[in-house]
Amino acid sequence: MFANIILLDLYNSWGLPTSTTVSLIFCLLGSAIAVSIYKISNDPAIGAGDLGQFINTSRAMGIVSAILLSVVIAFTCGTIVMYLSRVIFTFRYMALFRRFGSLWCGASLTAIVYFAVFKGLKNLLEGDPFTEFVDRHLLLSIFLCWAACSLVLFILQRLKANILRITILSGTFALALAFAGNDLVNFIGVPVAGFDAYSIARHAADPSMLMEALNENVPANFGILLLAGGVMILTLWTSKKAMHVTETEISLSAQDDEGTQQYGSSVFSRTIVRAALGINAGIERLFPEKFREAVARRFEFEDVEHSGAPYDMIRATVNLTTSALLISMATSLKLPLSTTYVCFMVAMGTSLADRAWGRESAVYRISGVMTVVAGWFVTALGGFLIAFVVGLALIYGGTVAFVVITLLCGYMLVHSNLSKKKESKTDAAARKPQTTEAIISELTDEVCRTMECTTRIYDRTLIAVFKENRKVLRDMVRESNELFYQSRERKYSLMPTLKKLQSGDVDAAHYYVQVVDYLNEMTKALMHITRPAFEHIDNNHEGLSKEQTEDLMHINDEVEAIYRHINNMLRTGDFSDIEMVLSLRDQLFESIADAIKSELTRINNARSNTKASMLYLTILNETKSMVLQSRNLLKSQQYFLRHNGAINWIK
Repeated sequence: MFANIILLDLYNSWGLPTSTTVSLIFCLLGSAIAVSIYKISNDPAIGAGDLGQFINTSRAMGIVSAILLSVVIAFTCGTIVMYLSRVIFTFRYMALFRRFGSLWCGASLTAIVYFAVFKGLKNLLEGDPFTEFVDRHLLLSIFLCWAACSLVLFILQRLKANILRITILSGTFALALAFAGNDLVNFIGVPVAGFDAYSIARHAADPSMLMEALNENVPANFGILLLAGGVMILTLWTSKKAMHVTETEISLSAQDDEGTQQYGSSVFSRTIVRAALGINAGIERLFPEKFREAVARRFEFEDVEHSGAPYDMIRATVNLTTSALLISMATSLKLPLSTTYVCFMVAMGTSLADRAWGRESAVYRISGVMTVVAGWFVTALGGFLIAFVVGLALIYGGTVAFVVITLLCGYMLVHSNLSKKKESKTDAAARKPQTTEAIISELTDEVCRTMECTTRIYDRTLIAVFKENRKVLRDMVRESNELFYQSRERKYSLMPTLKKLQSGDVDAAHYYVQVVDYLNEMTKALMHITRPAFEHIDNNHEGLSKEQTEDLMHINDEVEAIYRHINNMLRTGDFSDIEMVLSLRDQLFESIADAIKSELTRINNARSNTKASMLYLTILNETKSMVLQSRNLLKSQQYFLRHNGAINWIK
């Protein structure tokens, strides 16, 4: 359980969904092997070859195989059910749903009622006459339940109730029951079984008895189960980490393409996309063009709900219903599966069937899915190793190790939850309502902050090069990288902002694109100055000569003067000195040209080191690019503010 706490806390902090079942199983294996090694080392009658006597490997591997199979089944079922549902209703489902929606939701509600109630609560309802009647007349009972549910939903629909919300709420309830039947056992089963084993062994005459006594279906303490359920509810209700993990699934299954680039691209994902495009092209040739066009029209996206949700309620219903059915069915058949991965893969399957995986985002979504699935294997290996180490530490360390590990787990939980709360406050501040005024204010603050940081980083980089200060240069590389990646992230998340701005003024949106692009190019030029400077000093190359240093100091003074005027105009909103900046820029470019000519003369006269000359010329050229982009940025920022009425026109 210590190993589970450490492992799951790490995964929650990273925002990656993982399987509690896999974590539990491999932590059990790791700790069991640790205890087995201890017993073998203290008993000369048994050796390492007898390790298999202590571990039920066949059962463990069967569970792992079943979990892997459940992932494939969940993805396939989610894809098929969603495809059929979308073909029937399309994205413009309102008109057709008013006619046949009650039948569709009735089927979903029937499946939920049967598997969640009659299967999930089978033990509680055992012996009930009504339950026995349902078991004897299964098909008739399902048909009657579907008819009754459809009729009730039809009446509610005519009373202007949104039956999709009712179905989604029912699916959420069924999914909660399905999770409780699986995850609650995972969390409570191990400590309760351990306590029961300890109690049985303590009262037994044979102190070396095996754990076969647990095969007698020892009932779990109801009070412990109730307390554990309360803890789970409270945690899900208040945990910021739970929301962080949910964001991963939502970003990968959302209808739009935003937020998927963070998962990057890989050779594997690109290969899959190319193969899928080839297979799709081959399949399309088998069907007539009119048929393909008719099917394509069923999948034409239109946001009829305007709720801002990542997908519509049709897909939400399919996600919940399919996940609940698969989990309830497997639980009733006593088949092990990962509830986390079933829900995740169903969501991925429904998003694929809904054509959310367009060519713009397919490679990124596949990389994200592979990251999550790869986490499954890392969970297994990590859980095994952590439990193995913790098990040996507890065996050989005794009470001291127990106290240390308890404090470590407590520190991890407290520290990570506090840090997550701080991050959530920052994220909440970053996700303010995107009104036009908020966009203007946010962009202005970011431009001012970036320009001021650029001024400081450039100045400190040149001074560090003169002094050959490796530590400062490393810090400047890190800070310039952060600036560049922040500006690049804004560049790749333009669409929502542009939609908001274009509703008012297309010209304002145009200037916004220019500002973001120039900001990105300026930070890129700065990064191309700091990186070569650090690499030069880090590789212990010869420093700049006295003449090179004097030239760069003069260039630095001119750059500082330009940026001082730019920063002042950006902060005050008074762009009356913009022509002065243009004059200073031209003067700087002349100074850079003179410095390059001087360096070429030194090279011809063999008075300059090759590596130092390359660094010197790189700094000059990138400085010219950086200042040029800064001047363009200032001009575009001026036009952007004027078109949004943030400043008055200046003659």
